Amino acid sequence: MTKPQPSPYAVDDSVPRRSAGRTVGIILFSILAVVVVIALIAVGFVTYTAQRSFPQLSGEVKAAGLDAEVTVQRDALGIPTITADSSHDLFFAQGYVHAQDRFWEMDFRRHVTSGRLSEMFGESQLATDQFLRTLGWHDTAQQEVDALDETERAYYDAYADGVNAYLADHQGADASFEYAVLGLQNADYQIEPWTPADSVAWLKAMAWDLRSNIESETERAVMAPDFSEAQIDQLYPGYPFDRNPVIVPQISAVPAVGTAPDLPAEEGAAADEGADDAAGDAAGNTDAATAAIDWTEVGSVIEAVGELVGDAGEGIGSNSWVVSGSITDTGMPLLANDPHLGASLPSVWHQIQLKCRDVTEECPFDVAGFGFSGLPGVVIGHNERIAWGFTNLTTDVTDLYLEKVEGDSYWYDGVLVPLQTRTETFKVAGSEDVELEVRSTANGPIVSGLTDDFTAIAEAPYVGTGGTVTEPPAAAPAGETAVSLRWTALQPGTTASAIFALNTAKDFDDFRGAAALFDVPAQNLIYADVDGNIGYQTPGKLPIRGAGDGSMPQPGWDSAYTWQGYIPFEELPVSYNPTEGYIVTANNAIVAQDYTYPLTRDWDYGWRAARITELVERAIAKGPVTMDDLNAIQADDYSFIGMRLTAAYADITTGDDETDAALELLQEWDAQNSADSAAAAYANVLWDTLAENVFVDGRENAAPMSGQGRQFLVIDAMLDDETSPWWTNDELGVDGMTDMLKRSAIDAYERLVDAQGDNPSRWNWGSLHALPLENESFGQSGIAPIEWLFNRGPFPVGGGSSVVNATGWDLGSSFATVTVPSMRMIVDLSDFDASRWNQLTGQSGHAFHTNYIDQVESWQKAELTPWAFTPEAVAAATTDTLVLKP
Repeated sequence: MTKPQPSPYAVDDSVPRRSAGRTVGIILFSILAVVVVIALIAVGFVTYTAQRSFPQLSGEVKAAGLDAEVTVQRDALGIPTITADSSHDLFFAQGYVHAQDRFWEMDFRRHVTSGRLSEMFGESQLATDQFLRTLGWHDTAQQEVDALDETERAYYDAYADGVNAYLADHQGADASFEYAVLGLQNADYQIEPWTPADSVAWLKAMAWDLRSNIESETERAVMAPDFSEAQIDQLYPGYPFDRNPVIVPQISAVPAVGTAPDLPAEEGAAADEGADDAAGDAAGNTDAATAAIDWTEVGSVIEAVGELVGDAGEGIGSNSWVVSGSITDTGMPLLANDPHLGASLPSVWHQIQLKCRDVTEECPFDVAGFGFSGLPGVVIGHNERIAWGFTNLTTDVTDLYLEKVEGDSYWYDGVLVPLQTRTETFKVAGSEDVELEVRSTANGPIVSGLTDDFTAIAEAPYVGTGGTVTEPPAAAPAGETAVSLRWTALQPGTTASAIFALNTAKDFDDFRGAAALFDVPAQNLIYADVDGNIGYQTPGKLPIRGAGDGSMPQPGWDSAYTWQGYIPFEELPVSYNPTEGYIVTANNAIVAQDYTYPLTRDWDYGWRAARITELVERAIAKGPVTMDDLNAIQADDYSFIGMRLTAAYADITTGDDETDAALELLQEWDAQNSADSAAAAYANVLWDTLAENVFVDGRENAAPMSGQGRQFLVIDAMLDDETSPWWTNDELGVDGMTDMLKRSAIDAYERLVDAQGDNPSRWNWGSLHALPLENESFGQSGIAPIEWLFNRGPFPVGGGSSVVNATGWDLGSSFATVTVPSMRMIVDLSDFDASRWNQLTGQSGHAFHTNYIDQVESWQKAELTPWAFTPEAVAAATTDTLVLKP
């Protein structure tokens, strides 16, 4: 009899059975193991791909185009000191080193400035390209390159040759990790050779970043239909000359600059060209088209471009000051500078030292400081004899004009003049070419119809005539109303030459000669030299206006309102060895109200300048002034706004115990916006809440929230005027100043509890105000894994808006830091090796490189690192030496 066989599906009780939980666990572990393996492979791939582009720092490299060997010494921070036998080899090597450290940044920037981002990223960037191409930055840069003298042109050519020598051996991911990521979207992209115009065009981007008051002018024009003239004047008050300082209280008498070139004929002209010359003038200007970056949520063309090249938004500006050796511990001047720009990763600055092995007439460079990748020379720093620093001048160099357009012409002094037009062709990755017709008038590019704000101005045109707000003149011609933009940077200038003049200046006369060339962007220039002199010079193309003052759009059809020329250089403010023994610039008013030429009504309101002046005078009183004193001033977190709110709330109680406990924190606070301060956290949330409750929430016509320095001056005045109608807000159920202060205190407490919990001991300003460092391209892609590769932070920081430690944030939006002291330096004219410096992130633009963010921690603390300059000090600090050979 056959023995029955067990079923293949029968359970063998002799084999231990697995529990369901154990089986699921094994499955999950297996999946996790696979994920881990894939992740490790991915990490390995990313690490390998990223490291492929890391620069060679030691040994020897052959670079075709050099005439002789060049030495590149780097310290632990990756800061290069380049030593060469000739100017050609010096700038060749600078181009090579910049490409080593930052070529993706350089390539991205040149596509921005030339309006060619869609070639890299596709159709999503087309609108941005249309705006930037019509401004014509790259075309203007090419005109400036063509106008360079033979020596200066040779510097730019040598620099471009150095960049291209590096690219000859480094393409795609070998040049930068970003090209590997770009290849996932645009596999056909090829790197093009670098040109001198690519270098000069970045100066236009910086001019846009520092363009001053176009936003304020636009805001006032958009407000005009809904606000009275008195309300606009209250919301945009003049500079408080009675309480905050000016840069040059007394203009110095100095010899005329002997080395400066003659100014263009336009600058000495008594009047601008009329209708007959309007078309020719317009040919140099450009039109604009609306733009919005696909990978970031932005609301306007101006904001979109700001995301790419820097935004003239909250906190854009700078601090600089210089003190005479008569009041320092060394007996020689000390010069401090920290420009405030939009936060970026990598930092906008690249630190470098450029040294001719023997300083001669042919090779005159022995200079160190901060520059831009893609641009030869040093922008801010010192040479062997002088030091200099920059802050934004904040003068008004942009104006909006109302135009009357009929068909292909526009009205100008009673005559129809043909619009100037040109056609631009855009190559779009993954799509067909796109063409755009660019239109211009004598005043500049027509921008209405392209952005909401400019379109709103055209649809409800109010004309400013000398700062007043009126209906359009009765004599306005028939036709469609359009808005055009005039801006000094749309005309060819000489800043590309000024950099080399600064780098080789030996004394104050040379310095002023360089300043005469530095026309765009307009900057306050401070000075010190090894002979113990200190000084200041206003440079720049500063318009002489006609009938209007530039604070509101003006009638473009009437030549009486056009620019009449530029202020002659010798009439610009200058200060040399002032009796005070120091000079402070912080974007405040340059001169008193009796200066011959109106400069702007939109200065920074001087809170930083007042605080720096106060601290400098304290240091002088205790004497002598030291470098540590200057560093402490750079780190100062004192908030005038916080101090004023503390005083305003001294006798206020709300009846809510938790809120009143928070208000008690203010009474014990020193008004320092320290990162670890609970009181600072509450004070800043209270300030933001109060401003929103007063000007925005529940208002049918909300007032603009831009400019904390301006808003503070407005509310500061209101705190002395209980009858101000702004204190009443029917929608919020608020009637009067005390009621508004109480309501805002309670609202602020609730907001802070939502953000950081109900335990005040855990509140802190630093994390609320933290700085996110975002890569300017793929760091804003909207794709989290890609953003993780390139972004870092957020990093807790102190400081704030209108604070010396100027970490700006947007009122009514977010407390996150958006603008920063992009670098800090203090130069000791008694011993350059005793100088100190620091920048926001690090030298390298390569994600995962040691020098990608290795300076952030020092920056957070406002700590500066030693700045070796002499050959002996550089040798002692050197960790790597690369020899470039022909």
